[in-house]
Amino acid sequence: MTRRSGILEFAVLGLLRESPMHGYELRKRLNTSLGVFRAFSYGSLYPCLKALVANGWLVEEPGSAPEDARAATLAGRRAKIVYRLTAQGKERFEELLAHTGPEAWEDEHFGVRFAFFGQTSREVRVRVLEGRRSRLEERLEKMRASLARSRERLDSYTLELQRHGVESVEREVRWLNELIESERAGRDQRSGPAAPETPRPAAGRRDRSEETGGLPRRRGTTRPGSTDDTAK
Repeated sequence: MTRRSGILEFAVLGLLRESPMHGYELRKRLNTSLGVFRAFSYGSLYPCLKALVANGWLVEEPGSAPEDARAATLAGRRAKIVYRLTAQGKERFEELLAHTGPEAWEDEHFGVRFAFFGQTSREVRVRVLEGRRSRLEERLEKMRASLARSRERLDSYTLELQRHGVESVEREVRWLNELIESERAGRDQRSGPAAPETPRPAAGRRDRSEETGGLPRRRGTTRPGSTDDTAK
């Protein structure tokens, strides 16, 4: 199974755990609720649904309204199929939900995992958040080192873009720190913590004399709120 298909399997099982849906509803939820699937197509979704049915994790049922099915038949159209999670499918989702391996920390998968944190145990949530933070701290160290080596050779726009990338990762690390602290204190995020905010464009150039980790930092960087990348 590819990483992409694994994320899709997890998302489909999680959405169907909430309620049965037909394919169009599923695709709409994937597009609107889980940003990683915004460019998703039926050509990817239906093979996944068929595979889940073949594994016994989903069952196909006719639409809930018999008159709609009859009308579709008379019009020569195929009645909509509703997909429902089976008991085995629920067990499979619980198994995936408890998994905290490195793929759960990556950019695409983390956003999707975070979307289902309301159904995840606190212990697993903390492990996933800590793994994500560790991964981003490693990334941040490499980004800072790269920027320090190349800043003299970069034009002002490329340099600003790289600074923006560093600051974006720093904001997410701070956001993760707040979430981890909240989880350890036993506070659930039932309403969902807000993702890190994008700072407003500055009216003028900021004083860059403040140094953090060897890099210039803007003053007044917006801190992430607490309420989902997303993701994911």
